[in-house]
Amino acid sequence: MTLTKADLVQQVYKNHETLTKAQATESVESFLRISKNSLITGKDLLLSGFGKFNVKDKNARRGRNPQTGDELTLEARRVVTFKPSGILRDKINAS
Repeated sequence: MTLTKADLVQQVYKNHETLTKAQATESVESFLRISKNSLITGKDLLLSGFGKFNVKDKNARRGRNPQTGDELTLEARRVVTFKPSGILRDKINAS
């Protein structure tokens, strides 16, 4: 099962009785917007007890098309990585 943005909004709405559904939606959207902007600008995103997202630069490298076997060059790019916190890792392994 996948947790969606709509599921997050619903959980925020259920757990905060004083918020309207629109306010819950805006809260989730704001958090995601701040998180995306942080990563886009190259800043790490650390959520205590959850983990750390960061952006890494990957160099250009040689690769090949698996269907044809033709060699090609994969361009340099930036990727987002995630490292879970020890707390989260322990809880996942305990279940």
